[in-house]
Amino acid sequence: MTVMTDQEILELIKGLYAQHIPFHQLIGLEVLGLTAESVELRVQMRPELMGNPFYQILHGGVTASLLDAAGGMVAMANLVVELLDLSPEEMQRRLQKLGTIDIRIDYLRPGRGHAFIATARVIRKGNKVAVTRMELHNEAGVEIALGTATYLVG
Repeated sequence: MTVMTDQEILELIKGLYAQHIPFHQLIGLEVLGLTAESVELRVQMRPELMGNPFYQILHGGVTASLLDAAGGMVAMANLVVELLDLSPEEMQRRLQKLGTIDIRIDYLRPGRGHAFIATARVIRKGNKVAVTRMELHNEAGVEIALGTATYLVG
């Protein structure tokens, strides 16, 4: 049995989220960084992502999707580093169960900017669920939205 390192696993997760989820490709999601404790994602503003063409602001659904992707990704990374001694088959079985149970988004201000950066961290993880805290800001550091989400991890 070949055992992967935690860094190899994190690279696989990055590829999964950025290259194998069609919606993430559609919005142009980029993974800037990922550890078992935190993640940083970016999306460049494009006309297709606008929710209000008069004000040229980011669509609220894109905001929510970015925050959910960030929370799910860090929950997955946090889980995987604990599963390194499992077989690839057992790890895949566990990861297939990962999903969003609940998410709350607080929209703080309109999504104005050229790029939007989502960050997330795990604030609690148990045997069955993980809770994450997410933030979205623009390239100037202005906070756009905050989120808290619960993910099924076991």
